[in-house]
Amino acid sequence: MSRIGLKPISIPTGVEVAIDENNFATVKGPKGSLTEQLSKEMQIEFNDGVIEVKRPTEIKRHKSLHGLTRTLINNMIVGVTEGYTKKLEIVGVGYRAKKEGNKLVLNLGFSHPVEMEDPEGIETAMEGNSKIVVTGINKQQVGNYAAVIRDWRRPEPYKGKGIKYENEIVRRKAGKTGK
Repeated sequence: MSRIGLKPISIPTGVEVAIDENNFATVKGPKGSLTEQLSKEMQIEFNDGVIEVKRPTEIKRHKSLHGLTRTLINNMIVGVTEGYTKKLEIVGVGYRAKKEGNKLVLNLGFSHPVEMEDPEGIETAMEGNSKIVVTGINKQQVGNYAAVIRDWRRPEPYKGKGIKYENEIVRRKAGKTGK
């Protein structure tokens, strides 16, 4: 039994949701619009400003798709109303970032600065020299771009230097011990 899939999704005011017969969903709201192809096997019903996702049978595949489909629709609705943010912190002496137009320039100890251009629909902002804020309406794209930024210099376990998520805890290891 899918606990997530059984929850109804309420549509807030100012949001338009359109789902055609092939389960191609379009959600429009104050921050923009999102489209996504959902699984054709799921049954999506509208009832008085509430969306319910139902599965046709009890086979394992349909049980898996039940919660996923409901979550994808909910993420689209939250994205066009509130948006999503991911915050990254840069830790280390000499490690810093700056914003130049729509480019993010990272100085991470390489012989050259790393320049990353913001993808369409995603914005990055700086809070000081060591905090990067990634925002957008698509949860998947925001998380993916934050992971790409983090992959340039992941936090290492001995000194904790690198790029980490704001609430990430870096497990520290003891260094060499002398005799």
